Amino acid sequence: MHDTFDGKTSVRRLPNPSRRWLRDDRGAVAAIAAIAFPVLIGAMGLGAETGFWYQKQRKLQHAADVSAHAAAVRHRAGDGQTELESTALRIARASGYSPGDLTVGTMADASAGSTKVTVQLSESHERMFSSVFSTDPVVLAARAVAEIKGGSKACVLALSGSAPGAVTVTGSTEINLSGCSVVSNSNAADAFLMKGGSALLSTDCVYTVGEAVITTGLHLTGCSAPVEGVPPTADPFASVVEPDKLHVQQLPCRTLAHISTSTYTFDRLASGIDAIRFCGGLEIKGTIALKPGLYVIDGGELTITAGANLSGDGITFYFTNSAAAKLLGNADVDLSAPTSGPFSGLLFFGSRRDAGVVHQITGNSQWSLDGNLYAPTGHIEFTGNTTVSGGCTQIVADRITFTGNSALSTCASPTKEITVGRTVSLIE
Repeated sequence: MHDTFDGKTSVRRLPNPSRRWLRDDRGAVAAIAAIAFPVLIGAMGLGAETGFWYQKQRKLQHAADVSAHAAAVRHRAGDGQTELESTALRIARASGYSPGDLTVGTMADASAGSTKVTVQLSESHERMFSSVFSTDPVVLAARAVAEIKGGSKACVLALSGSAPGAVTVTGSTEINLSGCSVVSNSNAADAFLMKGGSALLSTDCVYTVGEAVITTGLHLTGCSAPVEGVPPTADPFASVVEPDKLHVQQLPCRTLAHISTSTYTFDRLASGIDAIRFCGGLEIKGTIALKPGLYVIDGGELTITAGANLSGDGITFYFTNSAAAKLLGNADVDLSAPTSGPFSGLLFFGSRRDAGVVHQITGNSQWSLDGNLYAPTGHIEFTGNTTVSGGCTQIVADRITFTGNSALSTCASPTKEITVGRTVSLIE
């Protein structure tokens, strides 16, 4: 288009719509916001979700810590793998753990004298904001390790949880326990009881679940005073399987005459264990040299007459059907327990089915015992003028009494140690 002014011609350009569009910045903010806001909101969501998972991870680690400590406490008390797993799961759930995978492992470190209990937990959770990027669940895992260490070896352990005087030292008895301690699992006010001004006991330490009543006759070499309020000590032979009662009854009844010659043979339980059964008791007379094996006293009493001589290595006397040891008079006894096999370490084994049976060691016996006197539901009494020396003897019974003019010199058994006063702590 041309325009004429004063004889001059000029050209006027019409507006170009595309140019106006290029110069128009209206709506730019909305476009940028449309692009940026999803990214910003997603980043904020991921940050919040990351914080949430971190909090859940911390909570899971706490559950692992407390469950590992609880499992270690139960392991110290003698519980098996099933009980450890049940305890760990119960404690973890109480701490907010959502059941996923839980494993409990134990490892003994002989060089350090400790045991480590490991608990590993894992949880699987659905994603939240991050599900935009992945559909896989979020898996959280935690691990904790508790260590059981320290403690003292014991050679006298009363298993009763409530009996007064579960370990009693009275009369004119004199007991010297070399390198080991006395333990009472009773929660009574006199779980360990000394009475009588002439009773003497020398030991590393005295440990009780309840309380101790002592006299000036107590001499402690490893602690300044009895340690009260300790956790119960596990029965070291709880896992030993007793001979089946029906299988025992299938054995023929033998007499002293059967073992009075060096050529005697054993019968055999259905489990394959060599054994000889004495029905209604056994009285040892004369000189008897026993071969390694299981000797079943089925009812009645095991007695040793004055002047008898009884010896043998790898020997276990098993008392069943309310049978009891009544060891009286002057005799020469030299016995040692097996060091391997199903009854390793057990010299006397009182059946768990026979509660309240009293086993007595009395008279003027000169004994050399190497092994454990084990009557988990029975009562062992050292009374009269009894001397036991020359071996490593451990006494484990429901109740234990030293009275009369007993003299017992013993040490911790090398076959099955009893450890008390062990501590539990988290190390990882």
